[in-house]
Amino acid sequence: MTRNRARDLDAIFRLLRSQSTLALSTVGDDGAPHTTPLFYLAEPEFQLFWFSSPSSRHSRNLAKDGRAAVAVYRSTEDWRKICGVQMQGKAEKILDRTLRRRITHDYSMRFGLGSLFRVAMARNALYLFRPCWIRYLDNRRRFGFKFEITFSPGDRVNAAPY
Repeated sequence: MTRNRARDLDAIFRLLRSQSTLALSTVGDDGAPHTTPLFYLAEPEFQLFWFSSPSSRHSRNLAKDGRAAVAVYRSTEDWRKICGVQMQGKAEKILDRTLRRRITHDYSMRFGLGSLFRVAMARNALYLFRPCWIRYLDNRRRFGFKFEITFSPGDRVNAAPY
């Protein structure tokens, strides 16, 4: 991995870890996009986890077509401070109980949800998004600054965990 690529991956991961809400876009039966905001937990290798009702529109869409897009960005009212990522990839429901327990714990700690919300999480499904393409933009560096990273199947992405 080149020094610039390592720096770029680190910038993306820092942004993902600093934010709490993503905009998830899925593909409906008719091919139309559907977007919804969700709390998420970012893990190394740019894995994003969230809990959602399997009956929600985006969950039903993912059950039929796992293709998804995600946007995460810092809130700002100054165009010179726009900083965010756009990602394309696949999302899936996680059935592994050990992983689910760990993510439930980490998610609860991250958002200070306590035991009451754990009951709600137990009623919902855990989902995982894995990107195959990421675009990072940061107007703080200069207007229109951006770079893109495409992952090949089987790539292991080494972003420093925080």
